[in-house]
Amino acid sequence: MAGNMVVNAVLASLCLFSGASAWPFTTRQTTLTLDKVQEQALANAYKVLDGTLSDGLTRPSTCNKNTVAVRKEFGDLSKDERKEYTRAVKCILEKPSKLSATKYPGAKSRYDDFVVVHMNMTPSVHATANFLHWHRYYIWAYETALRTECDYKGYQPYWNWAKYPDIVNSPIFNGDEWSMGGNGDAIGAHAGSFIGGQMVPGGPGGGCVTKGPFANLTIHLGPLMSTVDPKIGIKSNPRADGFGDNPRCLRRDVNNFFSSAYMRPQDLLDHITASAAIGKFQDSLQDAGARKTALHVGGHFSIWGDPGGDVYVSPAEPAFWLHHGQVDRHWWQWANYLDKEVKSRTSMYEGGTNWMNPNSARGKSSDLQWLDVVAPTGQNGMASTQFFSTTAGPLCYVYA
Repeated sequence: MAGNMVVNAVLASLCLFSGASAWPFTTRQTTLTLDKVQEQALANAYKVLDGTLSDGLTRPSTCNKNTVAVRKEFGDLSKDERKEYTRAVKCILEKPSKLSATKYPGAKSRYDDFVVVHMNMTPSVHATANFLHWHRYYIWAYETALRTECDYKGYQPYWNWAKYPDIVNSPIFNGDEWSMGGNGDAIGAHAGSFIGGQMVPGGPGGGCVTKGPFANLTIHLGPLMSTVDPKIGIKSNPRADGFGDNPRCLRRDVNNFFSSAYMRPQDLLDHITASAAIGKFQDSLQDAGARKTALHVGGHFSIWGDPGGDVYVSPAEPAFWLHHGQVDRHWWQWANYLDKEVKSRTSMYEGGTNWMNPNSARGKSSDLQWLDVVAPTGQNGMASTQFFSTTAGPLCYVYA
């Protein structure tokens, strides 16, 4: 999330048409829609699995149409499935950390281990060549931990940004027992923040989350780059690196600013169809220009609050994983929806290696990615090539 980075990226819309147009026959036009993109991406992913379409990668025989996992949208899960997911998240929140208590005193739980890794990796995995690849690895590791350490039988759900114009009252944030918890309690008027070339007003929340599965959750790490109104009084971390123990409530300021105007189905479609190369795709996905807010930024700041509005500590917000599940799905759709482009798009890799240094070394697809203590057993330090596809390397999943 690069909330303070401003770029002049203008996304061009592209409509694809098919059908004969010669007189005297009636012209037949099939307009591409976001639903059609999903349909085509899934169909092509299955073609790759059955060998009728090549993406240029080799994959183990253990990943096939009969074994592939299917990640679903949170609101499409049954109520029992949603409760099972939040049970597993609460389980990992209760398990002890595997990190050094001296080096990372704020890491109190196994969940906090994931936050620490993100804090350490932030400069190298945002606005870099491996932004999409590392986060794919990271989300998969989290999903694996839920399954292997907390007996979760499902897979990581995602939040379809385009599905809920009113995200405040969506199944994700409505605060019932099947949600990801409610908004923060209303605290009245409070300042917004300058995000992506525009002033975004404060939302209807801003206070502690007191409803739903994550009511009264305690956050320990950070803040490092908070974007909430200073008058709210988020206390500073006792250590400059943010790793000290700083207990405070989970705060949210869930709002419809982005979902109602910048994350509509046409906005997602425009972004997917505007870029033929991954460099422009991933840059415009992350960076917010004055004309159109980037989708990655819009998702994070639709949740906002503390730690949701902190680029370093944002995984401490339990809804982070649904948001980044959608980031991964959005990339998966872009890579797979055009059958003639699947092979080339799957292996594209472009960008630098350090967000803070625009002249940093260019990333290579052989670069190793690291997850330290949260990596699945024996799978730390894996090359970016292992995450080109969701059905190659150690991965075996698609999106429904």
